[in-house]
Amino acid sequence: MGAVHAGDTTESLAAAAYRTARDQLLALRADPERARAEFAFPDVGTVFNWAIDWFDTISRGNERTALVIVDEDGGRETRTFDQLATRSDKVATWLRAQGVRRGDPVLLMLGNQVELWEAMLGIMKLGAVIVPATAALGPQDLRDRVARSGARSVICNAADTAKFDSVPGDYRRICTGNTRGWDHLGDAQGVDHAQVEHPQTSPTDPLLLYFTSGTTDRPKLVEHTQVSYPVGHLSTMYWLGLRPGDVHCNISSPGWAKHAWSCFFAPWAAEATVFVYNYARFDPAALLARLRDEHVTTFCAPPTVWRMLITADLSGGPGTLRELVAAGEPLNPEVITQVAQRWGLTIRDGYGQTETTASVGNPPGSTVRPGSMGRPLPGVPVVLVDVVNGREVHGAGEGELCLDLAARPVSLMAGYRDGGSDAMAGGYYHSGDVASRDDGTITFIGRTDDVFKSSDYKVSPFEVESVLIEHPAVAEAAVVPSPDAVRLAVPKAYVALAPGVPATRDTALAILRFARERLAPYQRVRRVEFFELPKTISGKIRRVELRAREQEGVDLPGEWREEQFPELKA
Repeated sequence: MGAVHAGDTTESLAAAAYRTARDQLLALRADPERARAEFAFPDVGTVFNWAIDWFDTISRGNERTALVIVDEDGGRETRTFDQLATRSDKVATWLRAQGVRRGDPVLLMLGNQVELWEAMLGIMKLGAVIVPATAALGPQDLRDRVARSGARSVICNAADTAKFDSVPGDYRRICTGNTRGWDHLGDAQGVDHAQVEHPQTSPTDPLLLYFTSGTTDRPKLVEHTQVSYPVGHLSTMYWLGLRPGDVHCNISSPGWAKHAWSCFFAPWAAEATVFVYNYARFDPAALLARLRDEHVTTFCAPPTVWRMLITADLSGGPGTLRELVAAGEPLNPEVITQVAQRWGLTIRDGYGQTETTASVGNPPGSTVRPGSMGRPLPGVPVVLVDVVNGREVHGAGEGELCLDLAARPVSLMAGYRDGGSDAMAGGYYHSGDVASRDDGTITFIGRTDDVFKSSDYKVSPFEVESVLIEHPAVAEAAVVPSPDAVRLAVPKAYVALAPGVPATRDTALAILRFARERLAPYQRVRRVEFFELPKTISGKIRRVELRAREQEGVDLPGEWREEQFPELKA
């Protein structure tokens, strides 16, 4: 590989191309229109390994803090960039001695602990393949993941080793503690340090195997390459608004794609510090205090966390926060409004999937339309495709959000490992999400499976839910079609109540009346049930379970219907 010199550091040609593209986005951070027009993902050549070509390049001799992990009991661990480069070298060297080779899938099931970041870098440096897994998985899920990924090694905490007792397979067992029959990952730091040789991975070689959250079906197995996430997440860095020297906090659990998005690739692409706050039970006040104490500048959280934060005392101000973003599910306008009123900062929504990096978003410098996901991010060829005729929708309109494969972006997965999907049919990557576009701004409507018709009108659950959560009694809501003899289906809301709110007739009446006053007749919630919302392990609502519950046609004693309230007819 050739090299160029930048100051007193030596960069591979691949790293130089990566840096040039990164710096272009940093320079255009306040001009998203120009960034969309001018940016293209870099060509890193025929050999690329992000951990060696990029991370090691920015880290050797760099004593700035790369990672901070704080526990709710005050425990604290930090690593500098140089420490992570050296310690991941040792992990790679030790794993090689255990028999891990280039291309081997390694199931990595660790929490927010320094070993997670060191192991990810070390596995990458070998050219092996990371199979992220959340520690919340049980033996049945692990049997499926080990079998379908072809895992040759497993790395987990000692407390989780028993989960693998019933998981068959000839795989290496490695843990962070001392467990009989398992190798001890801590031994890696005792090996002599030597920089790891480049594994000569090509851009198309696999790097990550991610299982999707499975909101509507069995989790799919997504394959990402040596460039699709490492290079593709330049779009995520731009959307987040990260700059060198920032301290970035992202609320996400290891094992899910968003953790890699915002706790690994995007921050370190920008040469920012990753800050993680570990807690057993979410406490909004404690989190806000940590954000201020640690001088966090950029903060990303899913809508569920934002909805809890606005119920807390925000009078202490945002501290050093400069950028606020949300992802995972669409963010309700009410949340954006409340934070803007109290902090003077606008939460910027964004959109992507496990299969992609950030694809649509409101980057810094955008005019945010509450409820909108924003516009296509630089380098990402987002289009809308009519769900009936399969033709591209030009200008204003509605359709499935897709990526144009004629201009296939680096940020898109290689494909599904287990096949059986038509996601790449017709020259487009099909996201399965329906959206509308107005003046170039894209607004989420719902999953193709979630949108339904009532009285021949199309109903977007998200639009109705966004209204419902404005009611103080509603913590979360999920809207699904409920069978109706006259209208075919009517909107029904499954509601998780705010703390202290009773599940009574009066509460149901208040919510139905609130919806009646704020929604069009065809969108109006006509049934409500107070219910613990079913969710995936990653925290996303499984509306598919609620739809099935409605179709069973059983008597639901906890359901309230509008015809039970004569007051609504007055």
